[in-house]
This record gives sequence, structure tokens and C-alpha cells, in this order.
Amino acid sequence: MTRVHDMGGRFGDGAIVPETENAPVFHEDWHARALALTLAAGGLGQWNIDISRHARECLPPIDYARFSYYEKWMAGLAGLLVDTGVVTRAELAEGIGQGESVLTDKRLKAENVAGVLASGGPADRPSDIPVAFKPADQVRTRKITGNRLVDGGHTRLPLYAAGAVGRIVRIHGTHILPDSSAHRLGDGAESLYAVAFAASELWANPEHPKDEVVLDLWQSYLEPA
Repeated sequence: MTRVHDMGGRFGDGAIVPETENAPVFHEDWHARALALTLAAGGLGQWNIDISRHARECLPPIDYARFSYYEKWMAGLAGLLVDTGVVTRAELAEGIGQGESVLTDKRLKAENVAGVLASGGPADRPSDIPVAFKPADQVRTRKITGNRLVDGGHTRLPLYAAGAVGRIVRIHGTHILPDSSAHRLGDGAESLYAVAFAASELWANPEHPKDEVVLDLWQSYLEPA
């Protein structure tokens, strides 16, 4: 199926214009607040990063196409807050909570923010699945890039790399599989690889055919070439 957010390498979306070195981190004051609110809400422990990514991907295509970056974040967050029962739809619409939340003790306090951000969110996990590839091995990505566990579900295998042949550059260890984690199906941890693809393998008329694109891909996305 076509995924509205899967825009990498798609023709017709215009050139990417890099920002200058001195460009501000946030172009609007509310952008910083959107980031802060998203991190604070995530600290309540009701979802993980893969669930939050999938929430943005599930926005109606017309909204996804017209929303700015942080508008997508806020729309996805609003859906998560309601879907998980953190707030009701009425509370969200009115901007006023009704009574004290059972999650009050989990709120992220200002004095704890730096420590929480510094600790990060490690995604490496043990796995019983044997490592299938080693550096320099030739591999091919799946031709069908969709989530194999959930129809229309989240995946980190981009459409532009479907069926492409590359080589293993590095093994990152075993990490949570987003295809599973995004749907509360468990960690599903498996080996994660850095895979290099020639530009000529990914696109019909690359400007620089000898350039390489390196993607981090999970083992279940790959097969021997």
C-alpha cells in the first residue's frame, strides 16, 4: 500500500534546501513548546517512540500533506492522548482537565528534564534470533516493504529501497523491531545492520551514480542477494 509519509526519493516533491549553519533551532516559539509537550507526554509511559511515530503516519493524508513538521507532531500527540485515555476528547477540546489524573505522579518535572534527556532511550535488547549476516555480505531488501505483522502497520523499511541489493557495512547488535513495538506486540528484537546501497541501485537516473546511501535495516527486512 502507498504510505503518505514514505517520501524518500519520491519524484515531484521539490528539492531539499538545507538550512544555513546559523539558522535557528526553532522557527516559531510554539515549535519549542510542541517538542517539550511531546517529550513530557511521552514521559507518562503510555506509549513508546514507535507508537508515536505510527500515530503521525496515521494522520489523514490530506492533513499529513498540509501540516508542517510540528503540526504533525501535535496532531499525532492529540490522538495518542485520547486513544490511551490520558485525556478525554472533551478535555482536549476545552483545554481543561476534569479532576486529578492517575498519572499525576509520573509527570515530568522541570528539574528532571536534563537528566531524562541525558539518559536517552536505548533500544538495544537481547535476542534469541541468530545473526544472519556479516560485514561485506550482499543482501537484498524485501520487495514488499509493508509490515508483516500488522496490515498497514508501521515499518522502517522505506519504499525507495524495496528489492534493492546492498552490502552489510556494520552490525549494530540486536534492537527492538519497530514493526512489533509500534503495535504493542513486544520488543521482537533482532539484528540491526547498516546497509550501503549504490545510488544507481535505488534510482533510475541518479545525479551521482557512485554515491552510496546507508540505511539501518532490521534482519527481517533482508535476505541473501
